[in-house]
Amino acid sequence: MAGRAGGRVRGTGRSFALAAVLARAGTAALRAVPPGGRDRWERRNHAGRGVGLYAGPAVALAAAAGAGRVRPAAGFAVRAAGVCGAYDDAVGAGDPRRGFRAHLSALRDGEVTSGAVKLFGIPAAGLVAGALLRERPVDKVLAGVVIAGAAHFVNLVDVRPGRAAAVVLALGAAGSARAGAAGELSAAAMGAAAAVLPDDLGERVMIGDTGAHALGAALGAAAAAGAGRAGLLARAGALVAAAVYGDKVSRTARAEGRQCHSCE
Repeated sequence: MAGRAGGRVRGTGRSFALAAVLARAGTAALRAVPPGGRDRWERRNHAGRGVGLYAGPAVALAAAAGAGRVRPAAGFAVRAAGVCGAYDDAVGAGDPRRGFRAHLSALRDGEVTSGAVKLFGIPAAGLVAGALLRERPVDKVLAGVVIAGAAHFVNLVDVRPGRAAAVVLALGAAGSARAGAAGELSAAAMGAAAAVLPDDLGERVMIGDTGAHALGAALGAAAAAGAGRAGLLARAGALVAAAVYGDKVSRTARAEGRQCHSCE
């Protein structure tokens, strides 16, 4: 028993440390030599302060590397979520449309918005990963919903400095205590989040959609790998409810002219 517990601690510790080191190193490298010039990476946060998006790709790559060494399917889901988020960070900045309905309406008019890319791309990747992580058909679908829903949820709470990273640390703490892949995947998400949290809180960087979606997908993959069917069903229901509520809040904020995201 003690040997298994020690092995679990070592496994989660390695995943945490690997993701943390990669996230810190990646953020530092991007800040030192930002591809395309520094202006391309600068954004205004909720308070109007200029911050850099350097932490987003660094966190996504770190979480994907940490998750991929545990379960390649999980690494794929994290990378795909990060790529979809990066597209939105690059192309969707300044787009006033918020919520599922706005992006679906644009799609009906023949316009593929960056929000629509996320809306379809992340669930598709989640379903592929869920199909590889689970064996039974129902569990495959539920796992995909959980992965995509968790990615959306973490991005949904990313409205103030450090909030998304803090949520990942809080939610991942329980998962990291689990044995096997679930614990190591949770630890990978936590390591990447912990590495950038001080700079995020200090409003020196932001993780943007790139980092938020990637971290959420890593947490979702941890649940998909370790939860039973009842746990998957409960998580899927809660995440869908959160998405519906968040969509309503986004539309209300837009109607009232309020800013509802940290990177507008």
